[in-house]
Amino acid sequence: MFYREAGDFKTSYRDDSQTFPIRLDRMGYYVLMFVAFLVVPFFINDYWVNAVFAPFLIYAIAALGLNILTGYAGQVSLGTGGFMAVGAYACYKLMTGFPEVSIVIHIILAGGITAIVGVAFGLPSLRIKGFYLAVATLAAQFFLVWLFNKVPWFYNYSASGQINAPERSVFGVIVTGPNTEAWAKYMICLVFVVVLAWVARNLTRGMMGRKWMGIRDMDIAAEIIGVNPLMAKLSAFAVSSFFVGIAGALFFAVYLGAAEAGEAFGINKSFLILFMIIIGGLGSIFGSFAGAAFMVLMPVFLKNVLVGGMGWPTDLAAHFEFMIVGGLIVLFLIVEPHGLAQLWRLTKEKLRLWPFPH
Repeated sequence: MFYREAGDFKTSYRDDSQTFPIRLDRMGYYVLMFVAFLVVPFFINDYWVNAVFAPFLIYAIAALGLNILTGYAGQVSLGTGGFMAVGAYACYKLMTGFPEVSIVIHIILAGGITAIVGVAFGLPSLRIKGFYLAVATLAAQFFLVWLFNKVPWFYNYSASGQINAPERSVFGVIVTGPNTEAWAKYMICLVFVVVLAWVARNLTRGMMGRKWMGIRDMDIAAEIIGVNPLMAKLSAFAVSSFFVGIAGALFFAVYLGAAEAGEAFGINKSFLILFMIIIGGLGSIFGSFAGAAFMVLMPVFLKNVLVGGMGWPTDLAAHFEFMIVGGLIVLFLIVEPHGLAQLWRLTKEKLRLWPFPH
């Protein structure tokens, strides 16, 4: 009886269209933000930030970007890893070329550069769709990784072929490099996640989001009622690539510290993020977070249970993880195509009606 709209009156259009219409949801959101910003930083350590929080937050940004393109605009992409590599290498070149500029500006500019590259590779979407577009973006994935491996200028002619993030600070706090503290690494990722999630939520609820969903549902009908397919598709590629580029820059500069395109941003990365939005839920902001959390926490859980608790070999536990992920993808595609987000939505609907059955 506690999860109700009763007594929560709406007296304006703004109140009626808010993201959390139920008071309990709003309270939960504020509590979550309070804990994330003012509690977790005081208790987090290197294990938790490297194993759970940093990869979850960074993958959530990448999943948000891919969900905008695939879930909202209906444009299939298998080049997410390559676009993350663009963000990472762009951030590296900016960090080494302009050391006096803030790392925050470098990360945002890296996202902008990735958006330009994403639009260039999104041009085929104007003529092809579905499987053929997926193959085109897959070609972008292999081409970008090959480019960063074969052109020494991108890694500053390093003998190892790797890129290494120099030490940078924000407001006097070191956020990149080997001397970065756990709470600083966590906070810079958290700030980017909150800002980009707010941007994604407002974009998908506004006119731009309606254009994307019109193209996704039936592009011919959307064009008849006035939606420009060229601008809608290319804007989806641009916004998606911007998010993915920022995720790649954070993944390299804040999380890894050193990276090589083939290993850090290979095809496995593209499929990993695609699995996140399939399991979490296509066309859902919450689904991006749910899928990222699931794909980050599941390996940690299995490693602790199977390897640490039951004594399984590490390679056997890794293969078991692949079996679970594959089985869950098939299960969600058959039983619940909208993923964990739809299960959460149904749970909230049941709570709103409880204890009544209908």
